Amino acid sequence: MKTDTEIRHVTKPGANLFLELGFSPPEAKRLQAASKKQINDTKLLKEQLMCELAAWIEQHHLKQSEAAEILMVSRPRVSDVVNMKAAKFTIDALVEMLSRVGKPVRLAIGR
Repeated sequence: MKTDTEIRHVTKPGANLFLELGFSPPEAKRLQAASKKQINDTKLLKEQLMCELAAWIEQHHLKQSEAAEILMVSRPRVSDVVNMKAAKFTIDALVEMLSRVGKPVRLAIGR
């Protein structure tokens, strides 16, 4: 039996994927806006956590290899934190690293 691998449709960059999935134009617009907001909120949260880690590393005058040992990650992962590569981390991973250095994370909902 042959596996079907034919590409039948490609969504153009910037297109509203929800519209292409068959949602009504108003609903597609609402879903796209909600999706963008959620992605941005997650990115901002990751950046806040990474700033705390980077500040801790700088405050303790650590080399990336030293920080990696304490954080129990590889040196390239520390580099990714310092260089704010948010897409490479989950929130959980960043929270765990902060916990390892004695900076427990507390969540505040709605201000």
